[in-house]
Amino acid sequence: MGLDIQNFQVKYPQAKDEIIELEKTLRSAVMKDNRTVIITNLNAAWTEPNSVFDLFVESFKIGNGTAHLLDHLVVYAFDKTAYERCKATTHLHCYAVTTEGVDFSGEAYFMSEDYLKMTWRKIELLRTVLELGYDFIYTDADVMWFRNPFKKFYADGDIEMSCDHYIANYNDVSNTANTGLTYVKSNNRTIELYKYWYNAREYFPGKHDQDVLNMIKGNLLVHQIGLEFRFLDTAYFGGFCEPNKDLDEVITMHANCCIGIQNKMHDLTMIIHDWKRYMDLPSSNRNSTTTSWTIPRICHYQKKFNCFILTILDQDWVINIDKFT
Repeated sequence: MGLDIQNFQVKYPQAKDEIIELEKTLRSAVMKDNRTVIITNLNAAWTEPNSVFDLFVESFKIGNGTAHLLDHLVVYAFDKTAYERCKATTHLHCYAVTTEGVDFSGEAYFMSEDYLKMTWRKIELLRTVLELGYDFIYTDADVMWFRNPFKKFYADGDIEMSCDHYIANYNDVSNTANTGLTYVKSNNRTIELYKYWYNAREYFPGKHDQDVLNMIKGNLLVHQIGLEFRFLDTAYFGGFCEPNKDLDEVITMHANCCIGIQNKMHDLTMIIHDWKRYMDLPSSNRNSTTTSWTIPRICHYQKKFNCFILTILDQDWVINIDKFT
């Protein structure tokens, strides 16, 4: 599958030169055997010394069979500082994202206007990658990579996503999808999904990309597209919402259910230290006993607080509904 860049310029707002530069970046990063690239986002707030981005890159380097994947990592740099930081990091492929009239250099606080603009710009760019004929793994920079994920991907899925909560059925759209780790194959079905997903933001104002996807993934139009969703088991692709407890099985670990860069930094640093201790064990010792994570300190309590608030809201919702039934 290939894209007619001349026609694409008419259909989409990005300038022709930007599309050409993106395709050049993707071509330099692509895995030759399966047309796949790995993509993440970066802005200045995530590039401070000893940042989440540092931990992200380090996880590839200390992971089991993951170091070579850095050669296929494309960084969407949302500002000049992020772009310069990316260029200063060996192996990475850097693409400067331009969004007219928007400054993404500060911390985009969860659900703020800048945060929402950044998430939807990301979806727009990922659709472009599919239009250009590339498969991709999108990963948030607060996802730590400890093993190569390809062995746990499904052969028959169009789009595969990590979950905040996994309900033990890989094709059940009731799973709570988390778009922080997403493997997407380029075909007409996924391209149509990303178009529909992006346009659906207008029907759900104030919602970010993940919320909107969870709202539309089970509807009739998505079913008519014929798209095959697959949801990744948190036993392998875990996070702070639902940790993968066995380090012999873990592939990725995501700082979800955790708000704020410093909070993520604190607990992800603990995760990195746990992994290093695990990798320092003799291989026989690793397999003889189940090794798990240190319980996240800040995000663990933050998660409990969020669950408490959600429980109250949910109870209030039930009471209000009862008034009208």
